[in-house]
Amino acid sequence: MRLAEGYSLADLQQACTALAASQAPVVLEGLHLARLGRFLALRVSGDETALGRLAAACVRDLDGLRAPAPQTELEKRRAAGLTPAQEANLVTWGYPYVLEQFRFHLTLTGKLPKAELPAVEAALEAHLMPLLPRPLAISDIALVGEDSDGSFHLIHRYALSGTAVE
Repeated sequence: MRLAEGYSLADLQQACTALAASQAPVVLEGLHLARLGRFLALRVSGDETALGRLAAACVRDLDGLRAPAPQTELEKRRAAGLTPAQEANLVTWGYPYVLEQFRFHLTLTGKLPKAELPAVEAALEAHLMPLLPRPLAISDIALVGEDSDGSFHLIHRYALSGTAVE
């Protein structure tokens, strides 16, 4: 997100500190390899309700510091063919895939040729999956920045120290 006029990185860091203090760590069953079209990604195994609550809190609690998305970005998102719920999220939150539309995934590949997909999937399954922790604990959130060349870098990690919601 881009910061709204009048807000600084220090303001965002303070908001992240408060957010992390209000959220409990999340424990997931683990991750599994999944096909998303012709991409491969890691997806949550089992119940992802607690992760969805954490993601929603990030969106809601930090939104006041967010600058509106430029029109060109909104048009690009709309070109993908959004559902009415996704369009409402885009208008309200600046991104279509938040709250109920959020589906956690960690993209591992670009779009693969159909003929290569099974071999890449098998290699990742054999070599990557045994390395992933089960259960998987998410104990912090990270504030990440994007450089002018498009590279991302860690600004700060914030320990989740709130109380679990039942």
